[in-house]
Formats: sequence, C-alpha cells, structure tokens
Amino acid sequence: MAAEQAASVDRDALRVPVRGLTVLYDADCSLCAFLRDWLGRQPQLVPLEFVPAASAEACARFPGLDHRATLDEITVVGDSGQVYTGAAAWIVTLWALREHRPMSHRLSTPAGAKVARAVVLAAAKWRDGQGAGWGGGVYRRGDGWSYDPHQGWAYHPPTCADGSCSTR
Repeated sequence: MAAEQAASVDRDALRVPVRGLTVLYDADCSLCAFLRDWLGRQPQLVPLEFVPAASAEACARFPGLDHRATLDEITVVGDSGQVYTGAAAWIVTLWALREHRPMSHRLSTPAGAKVARAVVLAAAKWRDGQGAGWGGGVYRRGDGWSYDPHQGWAYHPPTCADGSCSTR
C-alpha cells in the first residue's frame, strides 16, 4: 500500500516537474513537419524531442497510447508520463519554449483555452482540406484510410503486427 501511495505522489502534476517533452507528430503531414522544424529551431526551456506518431519507436516508448489517435490529434508526452492532447498539447509545447512561455500562460486561462482550441480546430480543418496537396505526399488517417495522389484512396486496417494497434 505504501508503494502505491508513493507512486501516486510521484505522478502528481503539482509535485513532479516536467524536464522533457516528446512531441508525437504525423511525419507524412507537411504542416506537422513544418511545425516540428519550427519548434526545433526555437530556444527551449524544456527540451523537446520529436517522434513520428504511430511509428515503431512511438509504439515501443508509449505502449499505453492509442497510436491511431496520435495521427489525428497532436499528442505530447511528459518525461514523467503526463499525456497532453489537442489544445493542451499545444499549450504545453509553447510553455517549453523560452520566447513563447508567456503566451502559453495566457492560453492556459479559460478565455485563452478557447483561443487555443479554435487554433487547433482551424489547423485540423486546413489539414483535412489540403489532402495530398500539401507537398504531394501520402495523407494517412488514424482509422486506416490513406490517400496517395498517384493511387487514390486505400484502406489498410491497423494491426498489432504493424505496431499501430490500440492497447486499450
């Protein structure tokens, strides 16, 4: 029982500092790759590491995540196991950047959270509307559908063999 209590205290977000963040991004999305490159060039107060979403590395490092969902929505994992998605993931990523930490504090307020969510939704809408036109690459969705500009739409159901099955 004491070990369980100690483990829960160790995972307390108020007591456990974030010393590193892993940003899972869609490597086949030109907007995602652009943002990954931009984030990587920014001075960081908390180190950011970038791992392609639903990759073998991501599945091995974070076996408890729904890796199909990480292709549809930005997911950031803290070094102590904290998981952030959507607007919260963007806010914590900005928080890690020296020049954008004040913005992250503004976006973490109730009013700011609405703005952050609107930005995330706008980016998702733009991304969905672009299809393969973002650079001619293959567009993959987390539900198994993909679009190749040369071959059209294809469905490849996720399997555990390709490392993309959900562990939930």
